This record gives sequence, C-alpha cells and structure tokens, in this order.
Amino acid sequence: MEPIQGNVSIDAQNIMPIIKKWLYSDKDIFIREVVSNGCDAITKLRMVDSAAAQNCSIHVEVDKAARELRFIDDGVGMTEDEVKTNINQVAFSGAKSFMEEYAKNEDQENSGIIGHFGLGFYSVFMIADKVTIDTLSFREGATPVRWESEDGMAFTMTEGTRATRGTTITLHVSEAESEFLEVWRVREVLDRYCSFMSVPIYLDEIKEEEAKVTGEGDNAEDKPEEKKEEPKPINDTQPLYARAPQDCTDEDYKQFYRKVFHEYEDPLFWIHLNVDYPFKLKGILYFPKIKEQFGGIEGQIKLYSGQVFVADNIKEVIPEFLMLLKGVIDCADFPLNVSRSFLQNDGYVRRISNHITKKVADRLTGMFKTERATYEGFWPDIHPFIKYGVMRDEKFAERMKDCLLFKTTDGKFLTLAEYKERNGEKLPDKMVYTSDPARQDAAIRLFTERGIDVTVLDQPIDVNFVSYMEYSADPESKFRYCRVDAELDSLTSTEDAPTLDAEKLTDLMREASGNKELTVEVKPLVNDSVPVMLVEDEQTRRFNDMGRIYGHSEYTMPAKYSVVLNSRSKTIEKLAAREKDERSVLLARQLYDLAELSRQPLEAEQMTEFIRRSMEIVDIAAQM
Repeated sequence: MEPIQGNVSIDAQNIMPIIKKWLYSDKDIFIREVVSNGCDAITKLRMVDSAAAQNCSIHVEVDKAARELRFIDDGVGMTEDEVKTNINQVAFSGAKSFMEEYAKNEDQENSGIIGHFGLGFYSVFMIADKVTIDTLSFREGATPVRWESEDGMAFTMTEGTRATRGTTITLHVSEAESEFLEVWRVREVLDRYCSFMSVPIYLDEIKEEEAKVTGEGDNAEDKPEEKKEEPKPINDTQPLYARAPQDCTDEDYKQFYRKVFHEYEDPLFWIHLNVDYPFKLKGILYFPKIKEQFGGIEGQIKLYSGQVFVADNIKEVIPEFLMLLKGVIDCADFPLNVSRSFLQNDGYVRRISNHITKKVADRLTGMFKTERATYEGFWPDIHPFIKYGVMRDEKFAERMKDCLLFKTTDGKFLTLAEYKERNGEKLPDKMVYTSDPARQDAAIRLFTERGIDVTVLDQPIDVNFVSYMEYSADPESKFRYCRVDAELDSLTSTEDAPTLDAEKLTDLMREASGNKELTVEVKPLVNDSVPVMLVEDEQTRRFNDMGRIYGHSEYTMPAKYSVVLNSRSKTIEKLAAREKDERSVLLARQLYDLAELSRQPLEAEQMTEFIRRSMEIVDIAAQM
C-alpha cells in the first residue's frame, strides 16, 4: 500500500478538544473503551468464524520502561479501507455497518457488539502523546496496516508488519499520566469496568529483565526451566447474573455478592432478573442487612451494558428507593450517550425502570403470601426500603399496600387489616404506636392491659410514613395514627371513679412546674397504675420531629401538651386531699418530672434537681 498522510475527518460537533475535556468525565475510562473495541473485534470473529474465535482473548501489557500501554486482541482486525472508515472518521460506527453486512446471521441478536456507542478509541488521547495501531484483517489476502498519530488529528498510515490476525493498540503514555504505567492502577480500572466482559482479558507486566534474550551466559543451557503458573484472566466472562436462575445456588449468590460489593456479611435475600421481553435485561438485586439507622443506609446498583460497566446508581433506570439496595443490572439496549456514561432520557428507559420496580414488588408480595414467617423475619431490615418505596412510587405502593407490616410491642407482626380486625371494637378509627418502648412503657401498659395492640414505629422514616398513611395512602379514610401519649380518650372510664378537686390540683401543678399557663386535666383512667402523664398533640409533635430529622430545628413549633392527673391513683387522691404546703409542692414537682421523663430526657440542670429531690423524698419516706 502507498503511505498515506492526512487529518482525521470529523463532524463539526465532535472536535478533539471536546473529546479530551468533556466527553469522558474520568480519564481512566479510555481503558474501558479500548478493551471494548477488542471485545467487539472478537465478537465479530465469532459471527463469521466461530471455530477461529474459540480461544481468542485480549491482553493488556504494561511496559513501564518503554512508557507504553498495549492492548492486543486476536479478533477480526481491520483492512486499509476499514481503518480509513473507522479510525480516520470520528463518529462513524463500525459496528453498525458490520451488523448490516452480516444481518442475515441467525445469531445477530446475541452478537453482543459494544461498538455502536462510537468514539471510544479517541479517548486514548486523554493520556497518550502518541498512539499506534498495528492491525491485520481476517479477510483472505489482507495487507497489514500501521496507523500512527500524536494528537488524534494528524496521522500517518503505512503498510504494517503484523503477521497474525488481530489488532495491537500501543499508547505512549504522557509524563502527566504516568499513573497508567502502574500495574495496580491498570488492574484497578480493569476490575471496575471490564470484570464481566465476554472475552477473557489478561493483564501482563513487561519487566526489563524479560526483554533480554533468555539463555545468555555459558551456563544458560544448564539452568533448569522454571515452571510458570498458568495465567488467569482478570474477568469473569460468564457472570452469575447472566446465568439462568435455576442454575444458581444460594452459595453462588452469596459469593457473587461478597466479590462484587466487598461485603463480608451475607445479604438477606435477592431477586434474580432474567427478562427477554419486551426488552433483554438481566441482573441481581440484593437486600442487604442494615447496620445503621435508615439515614445511614447507602446502596449501590451497578449498571452494565453488554457486560461493560457504565456507572453506579443511574437514577433514570433504578427507582430512587431501590438505590438503598445493592445489585447489578445489565441491558445491552440501554440508550447510552456517546461517552457511555449517561442514559438518554426516553420512554424505553422508563419502561425498564417500571419493570424493575414490578419485579421487586412481585418478589416481596410473593414472599408475603407464601412465606409469611420468612417475610416477617426480614421485616426489621427491609421495612425502610418498603416504606420509602410506597411513599415515592405510586405503582409500588399499590402492589405493596396489603403487605405492609406493623410490629407490636409483644413481637407480633400485623397488617393494617389485621390490626383493625383485632382492635376495631375498642379503637375503631385509630392505631396506637410507640416511638420509644422503654421510655413510654407506662403509657403502653395502659393500652395493652385493655387488650389493645401497640405498634412500634421507632425509625426516623416512620414520622413521614404515618402521615403518608393518613393523608396519601387512603385520603378518604378517617383512620389515624396516634402515639400512646397523644390522647387518652379511649383509656378513661367514669365507672366508680372518685371525684377530685380539679381546680386545687391544677393550681398545685402550676406552682410546682413554674408554668402558670400549664394545662392540667383530671381524668379517671382505666386503672391506677399511672398517676400522671404528659399528653402531647400528635400533629405538633410530628412537625417538630420532622424538623429535627431534617436539621431544621429552628422551624419547630412550641410544644402543645397537657398534664393528665389520674383520679384513680391513690397518690393523686392524697395530693388532692392534702392542704398545699412545701411537701405537696415537692411531690407534685417530682410527679411532673417523672411524666416529663417519659416524653424526653431532662436537661442537665433539671436532672440534677430531679436527683436531689429524689434523695429528699427517700429521706422523707424513711422517716415515716
């Protein structure tokens, strides 16, 4: 062939500085692009000559001494015309024309060619100050071609010397990008982007001593030949998610989870996605064990396209609430942009996202219906995902509404319908819950001793969740959620209740608390176990709780609460009968602080005074 010199032909919008500066957000992505090209070349060979492609592979060589990074494949290679078309014209997709040529191939759907993303080769100029391509086409009578460029624009193309089918891309790494001459760095990038590519990839380090002729010296022939370990590919060409679910064991799923996400603790369970229609999608979603409160949960969904890593947690594909999970999603038909980093926003992506949501809901509802005990066992770990999901996604909420569970203080798990059935006679229009079973124990016992179930809603997400259930899940419903200290109407009984001087007790409690505006109520509760309670308005408390959770405590409202004195309590009865003196004020203040403790911790000064007063009361009791 005649030597050719020229400039790369590009479309107006695909200028090389844009490629270098904006097209790829991470420089290391060039490794993914070049290895993907090699993978495409071998995939093409499989289509035209499956026998020849049987043992094909990609080798990545790091030659630090020569400052070179080499990518070698034994795929179809390129002819002179193909180099002109695919390399000398930026933004032309060689894969597309190849697919058109072999459109009659019956295995076309499964060809797995990645190259239709385009432009990938030119990412090498982000780190190289010189690039060489040596290639020989598989076509009979083809002539080897050598292509060389220092800036990605001007090039020289001559007849090459390559004797075997395939392509070698040699990058002379610039001084500023020397990190890519470190084997550990290249391995790190290959592990990130290429760990599931469909062609075996080998990473080789070329050391200076290996370049010397072996056998130098008089005794070379006498030296025993060292047995070299068989090299192993750095990637898994048949990842677990690409297999049929029936061919995978529980241990396979757990090992894959540990390897991909570097986790030492097994997941709770998983969902294997294997969809052929209306699009091809494979993947595995894992439900991890929660180590912290909901606010500290961070998941990771890895997105692949044709077994090539694209990005983590792309919101267009993965519904927001599923970002709390860990998993791998692979769809060769994702409409990626030219840099393969972001999805183009279209209805196709939305359909994929909706389908993933449906599959997750199907798995959860199926477990609820057929493995209720297992589902209940997982509930403490998975309920934040599910509650967040029903609040964020209407379709998910519709599917999951009958599978929402509420744990009671005695360890039962009830659906909303089951709660209403068990407690509807005594509480027809509300569910009572506790946000702190230990602190609110006295109030809880008032309900449980009447046979009323108290549910536990003690996570930060529950503040929003109960409001969602009241006003969004079923707007027409009058059913409400009340904390055990929010209202006591269902816990009062006037039968055989003593009548006490409410005005006198109100005056005493106001003086003891130092609050002249304190609201005091005297009510006959169902038993005498609790002498005093602080009852706080449900809506005001929720608003303030939300402010604290989201870091907006400056917007909280003044607390609205009242002191309820139980007229059945012997302690309250004696206080009402006693003339107000120093000791009655002392006891009233102690009762007030005890009630306050069930609502929230006392301030440091209050606690000091509470302890001092407690000691004084103990001394008084000892003298009686």
